[in-house]
Amino acid sequence: MTLSHSERPAHVSMHPDRRWLALVVLCLGVLMIVLDTTIVNVALPSIKTDLKFGDTALAWVVNAYMLTYGGFLLLGGRLGDLYGHRRLFLIGIGVFTLASLACGLSTTQFALVVARSVQGLGGAVVTAVALSLIMDLFTEPQDRAKAMGVYGFVCAGGGSLGAMLGGVLTSSLSWHWVFLVNLPIGFGVVLASLRLLPNAQGTAASRHLDVWGAVTVTAALMLAVYAIVNGNQVGWLAPRTLTQLAIAAALLATFLWLEARVHVPLMPLRLFRLRNLVISNIVGVLWAAAMFAWFFLSALYMQLVLGYGPMEVGLAFLPANLIMAMFSLGISAKVVMRFGIRGPLAVGLGFAALGLLLFAHASVDGHFVRDILPGMTLLGIGAGVAFNPVLLAAMSDVGPSESGLASGVVNTAFMMGGSLGLAVLASLASWRTQVLTVAGAGQSVALTGGYQWAFLVGACFAALGALLGALFLRTARAPAGEPAVSAD
Repeated sequence: MTLSHSERPAHVSMHPDRRWLALVVLCLGVLMIVLDTTIVNVALPSIKTDLKFGDTALAWVVNAYMLTYGGFLLLGGRLGDLYGHRRLFLIGIGVFTLASLACGLSTTQFALVVARSVQGLGGAVVTAVALSLIMDLFTEPQDRAKAMGVYGFVCAGGGSLGAMLGGVLTSSLSWHWVFLVNLPIGFGVVLASLRLLPNAQGTAASRHLDVWGAVTVTAALMLAVYAIVNGNQVGWLAPRTLTQLAIAAALLATFLWLEARVHVPLMPLRLFRLRNLVISNIVGVLWAAAMFAWFFLSALYMQLVLGYGPMEVGLAFLPANLIMAMFSLGISAKVVMRFGIRGPLAVGLGFAALGLLLFAHASVDGHFVRDILPGMTLLGIGAGVAFNPVLLAAMSDVGPSESGLASGVVNTAFMMGGSLGLAVLASLASWRTQVLTVAGAGQSVALTGGYQWAFLVGACFAALGALLGALFLRTARAPAGEPAVSAD
């Protein structure tokens, strides 16, 4: 999307150097949120021992965060449109930082789980408005493509960095520091944001908040996430899981019914007529389903089958991160400006699908150079090339007054796709492992067989996303006299 001069908010006029410094601040805030989705996983065994968690209760250290994070993304984006993106970004960072302090000082199970849920709330608000702030700061197509490349690298590469950092902090200090490390970052981001981020009023045409719409969609998303993250434990066809999913679907239907009737809806249904927004969100769901599962299951493969330690797992992801950085930070923007959105998105997801196919052939006695590095390389290239076009496509058809909402929608798609994909593919891997175990296979063989099936299905998800993007994304129209980042 390229704003005409009349549509551009006055507050984005600043020295180019300050804009890029502002982007660094935004990305530091987002990196803190992304890191927290994986940095905790490495510390879970220590948390379990120290706070005497049972296996079922321990899952809530992760699930409590995912629940509020997934549930409040859409509402957070809309609040940013209503009350100002910088204001909501600062509130989100503040809430997240203080909740991180509470997590790090927790001495009981209840205190940690409650603090984690508050962390998720703050993280949702930050993530929902960060894209909108980038759209406010960078209005020229070339600069915007570069900025999206930086943001995409942070989002796509932060997870594996979190695994490595979690290993270092947990082994050298204690599990408390995987949370306390957020404090200096959070306070620094708040102080820098006050100086560098554009201070603008909300851009929404009306200050009215659709309260019932907010209640129904937030409840629907939270209940859906709850059912998804617990599906592996209680069973996907268990009455409890099916009932929760049915109630979530009913709440979502109620939300859509309300949005068609209220004067100022939380999410105008006409957004679903914007082809690029719809297609990019479908692609985001498919890609996140593949990537979340790949990251989680490949880490398990390296630990449980190949015997890697936490630090070794983190280092194993380093090549993918470096390749992703090279493409996201330098090459992706040039590719998008040269070839548009559609081609790079399809090619990037195609590379990701090939990488997952290579992981689907991982062996019990796998070697890093032979069985891990080739797939990591292709996935790094794929993520580095494709993430930027997905974000640009999602934001290309909306005006500034709805950029926060569109950002919340695309982030919700990634979150829900990732959660559902991880749950489904982890269940598939577990089922296949059980089948092979019953057939007499050894533990390593059974585990590897389960992971192979999951990686194969993940490859199909990525390939389907590439196909949809190639076939259905369209050229983004810009105002007369301005270049457009096209889908062609």
